[in-house]
Amino acid sequence: MDRLSTTGKAIRTAKWATTMTRWRIGFEVGGRAVGKTGVKRPRRWQLVGFPGPGGRESSGIVDLIAIRKNHATPNGSFKRGDLFEIILIQIKGGGARHPTVEDIQRLHAVAKYYHAQDVVLAEWVKATRLQFYRLRKNHRIPRSAWEKVDPGEIFC
Repeated sequence: MDRLSTTGKAIRTAKWATTMTRWRIGFEVGGRAVGKTGVKRPRRWQLVGFPGPGGRESSGIVDLIAIRKNHATPNGSFKRGDLFEIILIQIKGGGARHPTVEDIQRLHAVAKYYHAQDVVLAEWVKATRLQFYRLRKNHRIPRSAWEKVDPGEIFC
């Protein structure tokens, strides 16, 4: 029987956390239109990951970006569909610690830089439900920086 090292377990947990996050977002978006008549199919989010060497975790604060075209009526020199909606996602798996004050500040700065509409923390622990949290506007205190949220609210 093969026993994984601590590093091997962490890599496997990170991959599963990412897989489960991707699945849940896809389920939420796809499930909205299923069985409902007269409802327009929601625009699909494209999920872009940033794996490091060998599929391991890469450097940087953002693990996944959800992006889709914004089909709202534009202002100025843009036409319909020229702009994007962006959600930044950080993924934690297993017993990984919550983001620190510095992490939260970095996430907020990246979101501001790219004009992201939301910053989401996805936490997955094996044998429990995947939890999603949204970074609050007042994010100065780490314990109250995140509010639990239904992914259907964010990825609608």
